[in-house]
Parts: sequence; structure tokens; C-alpha cells
Amino acid sequence: MTNAYRLGVDIGGTFTDGVLIDEATGATFIDKVLTTPADPSEGFLHVTERLADRVGLRPELLSYIIHATTVATNAVLERRGARVGMLVTQGFRDLLEIARQVRYELYNLQTEKPAPLVPRRLSLEIPERLDYQGNVVLPLDEAAIAEAVGTLRAEGVDAIAICFLHSYQNPAHEQRARGIVQRLYPEAAISVSSEIAPEIREYWRASTTVTNAYVLPLMQRYLGTVEQRLAHAGFPTDVHVVQSSGGIMSAALAKDRPVYMLESGPAAGVAAAAYLAEIAGFADAISFDMGGTTAKVGLIRDNQPAILSEFEVGSVAGSGTGLAKGSGYPILAPVMDLVEVGAGGGSIAWVDSGGFPRVGPRSAGADPGPACYSRGGTEPTVSDANLVMGRLNPGYFLGGEITLDADAAREAIDTHCARPLGLEVVAAAVGIVEIANATMVQAMRLISVQRGYDPREFVLVAFGGAGPIHANQLAHELGIPTVVVPPSPGVASALGMVVSNLRHDYRVTRIQPLAEVDVDELESVLQGFEASAAQTLATEGLTRDQTRFERYLDLRYIGQSWKLPVALHDGDLREDLGRIKARFDAQHEQRYGFHAPEEPVEVVNIALSAIGLIPRPPLKQVPEGDPSPSHALKSSRRVYFSEAVHFVDCPIYDRYALHHGNLVTGPAIIEEIDSTTVIIPGYQAEVANHGILLIRPR
Repeated sequence: MTNAYRLGVDIGGTFTDGVLIDEATGATFIDKVLTTPADPSEGFLHVTERLADRVGLRPELLSYIIHATTVATNAVLERRGARVGMLVTQGFRDLLEIARQVRYELYNLQTEKPAPLVPRRLSLEIPERLDYQGNVVLPLDEAAIAEAVGTLRAEGVDAIAICFLHSYQNPAHEQRARGIVQRLYPEAAISVSSEIAPEIREYWRASTTVTNAYVLPLMQRYLGTVEQRLAHAGFPTDVHVVQSSGGIMSAALAKDRPVYMLESGPAAGVAAAAYLAEIAGFADAISFDMGGTTAKVGLIRDNQPAILSEFEVGSVAGSGTGLAKGSGYPILAPVMDLVEVGAGGGSIAWVDSGGFPRVGPRSAGADPGPACYSRGGTEPTVSDANLVMGRLNPGYFLGGEITLDADAAREAIDTHCARPLGLEVVAAAVGIVEIANATMVQAMRLISVQRGYDPREFVLVAFGGAGPIHANQLAHELGIPTVVVPPSPGVASALGMVVSNLRHDYRVTRIQPLAEVDVDELESVLQGFEASAAQTLATEGLTRDQTRFERYLDLRYIGQSWKLPVALHDGDLREDLGRIKARFDAQHEQRYGFHAPEEPVEVVNIALSAIGLIPRPPLKQVPEGDPSPSHALKSSRRVYFSEAVHFVDCPIYDRYALHHGNLVTGPAIIEEIDSTTVIIPGYQAEVANHGILLIRPR
């Protein structure tokens, strides 16, 4: 019997990564190509064909093709989405203009809110009104809908968002409005709030719906192009995409709800980290994904990534670490809890007007890339600094596919950083790396300490092309006892796709005091969610035995504005509700440092996550060996280590030659095609199961 394969393709800002894995043996094949920003689907097909050619794979043997991409996110960031019109309840035309009270730069009197994705003149009022319980106060004016559609059609809009007041309680008006729009303007893409985000908070719901409409035509074209390219090359076209929550869904569903995949690439990385930590024997981990453009950190507890029910897209860099909250467009959709900073390998180093060195958030990207790529880049980056410090092998980048120019890197650092700061080139390079490290350490504190967790109780799972270069130093500064570096860390996010499950999330607002909760109503809503999810998963080829349901209630103290999700265990709806209240109090204490057990709690949302379980292919084992790694020694070179405060002769090891049980003592460097692992003085790396590196103090 011929084995089947799974393919994962992750399109990042600098590289497009591919992982092909044999479902029976766990044999894994990887590839990286430069991203093609003008048409990302070209890079998608390029890496797919290269992997298929390398393995001699017949296209029909691909059981799953799973994809993560930044196309939708970039469309929002670069403001090149669709021309969108919006239908709103009469009196709420300025919903997007008013937005929130939040000012993301509190002491900046010139701060501006993000410009609405729908111009005010394309936001049209419709006479209709529901009260907060969903009862009809004013019937829907269908003639006004028809008139508004005519206006929007004349304006040449590509997509129409429908967002009426309190439609999460009663979607009837929105559904009737959609029917009229489809009849009168069938060419328009339609996004309906009661389907996309049936929750309270009018602006958040409208923002989510409009953002979905904004990227809807683009993603329909893009995913359609991917399918066409695959079909033309003879590959299956049944593509799945990664959601912001880390689960996957079919491209057919993604074409209707692209807002759910805005953070697909970063989410795939956290899913990979959770899987790899479990394989290595750890339940609690911090994921650290450092690519060419950004570094992203996430939190994993009990082998489960932390999931949020809302996030922002299009935020700007804040004055501290990370993105400024309130500067982007709020989205009501499940997302991995991530902190993202502009500190990737391609992040540009510069000197500000006050004479202080900075790194990022601007990136050299894939075109032209860092100065050492010799593709026209002249500004220094973190990768240039690592090359000058001897950490990167100029003749073995991407296995020798790209030759790095050390002289160009030195010249860029000298011109833009060293001379303006009055430093030697090496000192400036060290400073660039240390500034980037400081930014990433702060991001790790935000995802752990700020969430109420001690990072010393976690392991650090490092991946991305640049992650293993910096991970050991970051763990040392934070006191994290173990660094986990998987095989082929540069394409770990793509690996995360092929080991992820299908996932669909359901949520609806039903505000009521927990002590007075209508258990029958809650059970009815959850059973309705389960029936809908089972039907959706069945269309994706899964049986009921392959489905797991996770029930939640979003709770808050009465009078609060924000909520916390509390998982419902089997039978919880029929047991003493005090147990649910106690779990909420405990979560509130852990998250915020206090709780109020005497205060009443109310239910805000009823939620369900439906998980479609896909068998995970095994990871390939590596041969057993004694502790000595001498057989894997490639060479040595001069490498600068801040711990030694000078260059040292450093042994260079071939990761593909290492055996299970080998111990590599630092200072040392371990090279592979897609990444480089740096082991600092005082540490050593143990080669564990499946070739995973465990870096610990010696």
C-alpha cells in the first residue's frame, strides 16, 4: 500500500515554508523559498512543486493540503481591501466614526483613531429597530433596503456589511436584508453580523463584520487562485486553512469568513509549539517564533494554547513593547493569545534623532531583504548583526541556496549604526542583537508575568528561522530552565498545520445572572451549536466519533465590562452553579490578582468549540548514540559571545548527524538547512526523542 502525505504551506513576510510529512512513517521533507509579495500564490505553488519533485510524489497521494497566510492581514495593514458599503439601523450611521473611547496614546493630543474601513457616505441608515431582547420595535423597511442597494451599486462597492442593532438576539431583520441584497446585487460579497459575530458591543460587532467584508472578495480570489494553480499542476484542490484559533477549516468556509484567519500564520506556530512540547514531555510552555519580520510569543498550559475571544488587527507599534491597544480594528473571533513585536531577523537597526540605537519595527522583508542577501538591501538588520558576530554560516544559509555577504553586512552596520554611534562594527552588531533580545524578553514577560504566570515554571519552545539563534540567551535572562528546539525549526509553523485539528467556534450573547440561569435555555443553545458543528464537520469528512465538544460560559462580575471564559465540565449545567462561580473566582484571582467571591456573577455569552480530531502522523526517530557528538562535528569558526566578551573558537555541528543521547556542550553552534541553534557558554544541549534539542544549564 502506498503511503499518503500531508502538506503544510506557511506564507510569511520573508519566506514561504513548506513541510511534507509521510502519514505512516513520519518521514518529513522541508523547503523554504522567498515569499512572492506581488502574488503569494506563486510562492505557494513553487514550494509545493519543489517538495513533490524531491520526493517523487504523485499528487493524488496528498491527503491534506493545509495553508496559513498573511494575505488578509496585509490587506488591512496596507488598506488595499474591497470597497465596502454598510447597512445600519437608523440613527447609527456614525457607528464606525465614533468607535471607542480608547485613546491608544493617552498623552498625545494629536492621536487619531484608525480611519474606518467604510467611508461615512457609504454607511446607509435603514429604518428598523429591535430592543435588547430582540423584540421588534420598528419593522424592517424593505423599500429602504432596495434604495440603499441601488445607491451602493452606483458607488461601485464590492462588498456590503449588514449590522443592525441587537441582531445577536434576533437575526430576522438581517437575514431579510441579505435576501434583498442578494436579489438586487448578486455580484456583491455580503457579510452579516449575526452570522460573523453574534455578540454584544455594537462597535466590536460592526468592526468584525466590516473587516470580514473588507477582505472577503480578496480572499475569495486568492483562495480561488491557489485552487486553480493546484488544479493546473495536477494536485488536489481540497485546501484547508489555519484559523486564528489554531484550528483548521476548509477553504470553502474560509471564503465566507476570512476574518477568522487573520492571524493564521502565528496561530499555526503556537499549535506546533504545543504539540512539540507534549512530544518532549512538557505540559507548560512559552512558544517563541522568530521569523524574518516579527517575533511572536504565546502561552501554553496543560498542553493547551491560551485562546482569547477577541483581538485587534492593523494596530500600530506602541511606545513600549508590542502593539498599541486601541490603535487597530477590534475583531470578535477566537485567536491564540500572542504578543507580537517587530524583532525578526529582517528587522532594521537605526539610530533615532536623539542618537539612540533602535531595532524594528520596520523590516527589510523578502524584497530587498537584509543587506547580506545581496538583493539590493543597504540597511542593517538583526540577521546582518548575527552574521558579523559569526553566528551564521555565510555558505550554508538555506543549505547553501543563498550565499550571505559578510562584507555587505559590515558595511551596512558601519554606515548606519557604528559610525553614528562612535562604535566598532562588532560592538554595534552586538548592540543590535542585545536590543532585539531586550524587546523579546519584554514580550515574554507580557505573555507570562502579566498573565499571572512565572516564566521559570515553563519551558521555551524556540522555532522560526531566527528563533534558535536567540532562544538560549533569552531563556538565560528570564531564568527559564529548558529550551526546546524541534528539528527543522525554521518551518515549524508549517509543521503545526499538519498536526492541527479541524475547529469551529460558536458563541452567542445571552446575558442573565448566573444564580438565576435558565439551564434549559443554555442546554438548548449548546445542543443547537453541537448539531450545527456536527453537520459542518460531516461535510469535511469527519464522523461523530472524531468530534469533541468543549462548552464554555463567558462570565463577569455584575457591573464589569469585560468577561472571562469558564469551561463547563460534563454535567455542569445540572450541578450546583456554585462550582462554576468558584472556578470563575479562581480564574479572576489568577488573571488580575484579586477576586470578589461575595459579588454576584452574570453570564454574558454561551460558547462552544467543536474539535474535529485528525490522526497525527508520527515524528521520525533518530538513531541512538553515546553522549559524544564528535561524529557530527563539521568545523569551527570564530564566534562572538557576550558571555565571554570576545570571539572564541566555536565548534560547529551538523544537526542531521546528531544521535539520540548526544550532549553538545556550549559554546557551540548546531547548523541545519533552515535554522541555526546557538548554545551559549555554561549550557549544553541534549538530543532527545525525535532529534529534539533540550538546552539546559550545564
